[in-house]
Amino acid sequence: MKIKVSKVDKDIILPEYQHKGEDAGMDLVANEETSLKPGEFKLIKTGIKIAIPKGYAGFVYPRSGLALKKGITVLNADGVIDPGYRGELGVILINHGKSVFKINKGDRIAQLIIHKTYQIEWDEVEELPDTNRGEGGFGHTGQ
Repeated sequence: MKIKVSKVDKDIILPEYQHKGEDAGMDLVANEETSLKPGEFKLIKTGIKIAIPKGYAGFVYPRSGLALKKGITVLNADGVIDPGYRGELGVILINHGKSVFKINKGDRIAQLIIHKTYQIEWDEVEELPDTNRGEGGFGHTGQ
């Protein structure tokens, strides 16, 4: 699949797979320098705009290494990029760690995965079909 991309900053690195053919997500990089104090969150710009085709959406996921090693994650995970959006991509990062986290321009901060999406229409009914699970949820099967 080819997706049109436009650089807001000509020096920014385009998202890329670290292990081509093996990775699901492409790394998004920061287009600014900043820092996050413990408990703080900020919108970090990526320096790119993309044109996702209709029938697809972009999803921004945390990088597992940043989460494990530094306590840094995407606040609104999964961040959704609608196919009609044409503005600069941004990532809302939060610092759940105990130290200030420095972000340098070009640092890999999140990953982008493109998924197929479906437009639905509601079929309103009086009752839903029965299942084995029924209305059980929120831990109803125990630990």
